[in-house]
Amino acid sequence: MRQRPRDDSRGILDPARLLREVRFRRHLPAEPLRQWVEHYWLIDWALSAPFEQRVVPHPAVNVVFQRDDSGGDGRVPEVGEVAGVGLDLFRITLTGTGRVCGVQFRPGGFRPFWRRSIAELTGRRLPLPAGRLRRPDLDVCAGTDDDRHRALDAALTAWAPEPDPAAEEAIALAEAIRTDRTVLRVDEFAARHDLPVRRLQRLFIEYVGVGPKWVIRRYRLQEAVEQAAGGPLNWADLAVDLGYSDQAHLVRDFTAVAGVSPAAYARSVR
Repeated sequence: MRQRPRDDSRGILDPARLLREVRFRRHLPAEPLRQWVEHYWLIDWALSAPFEQRVVPHPAVNVVFQRDDSGGDGRVPEVGEVAGVGLDLFRITLTGTGRVCGVQFRPGGFRPFWRRSIAELTGRRLPLPAGRLRRPDLDVCAGTDDDRHRALDAALTAWAPEPDPAAEEAIALAEAIRTDRTVLRVDEFAARHDLPVRRLQRLFIEYVGVGPKWVIRRYRLQEAVEQAAGGPLNWADLAVDLGYSDQAHLVRDFTAVAGVSPAAYARSVR
């Protein structure tokens, strides 16, 4: 079981600018929740000018609580939403003063909480349903990091996630794709895990919200984005490493998901 949250910037476009403009940090949930939850992410800001952040979404569901403190009286109600797997580049513009508390679930990890197909959330952002998924007594974004951490633990625990062996399988398979960059083809991955391709596809649609091919490509593109921010690259070699037939194909996919070409993105962050 992990003892600290991930410290990579995968999926965040221009992470250095994000850290200059806002206070961003990650925390692990209480240990019983770590089988389903990747981490909590907290952002606080006090901006003199609007700031736009862009993110290449992970194949994961997020639950997000936000409070706008610009009025200064502390009486603006907290809002919550469920964000399914984002298919396109996510953009948000922050203004004034505010706080966000987010839960990034592991791919497949939200199914025991939602108890329905995760595919119904894909590409959508929905208000957090009242009742079991929204405790009115918890102000998640209030107080210190420890206060917010405890409130998120309490909220998720109250949702009473149901044990689900298929969710455990989906989580393990998605983690294998994330951590093993040699995973490039669905048929080879299915054979490696002794699974029929059709069953693998159905499992991912139901529990992750997108198919395994999409997950493979998204993780490999996030690697390309992260490497582009780190320094000069041989894009032809990287295309081969990430399973692309040629550099032009990688450039097209990168541009489609990041909104700019690899060269333009690399120049912008340097």
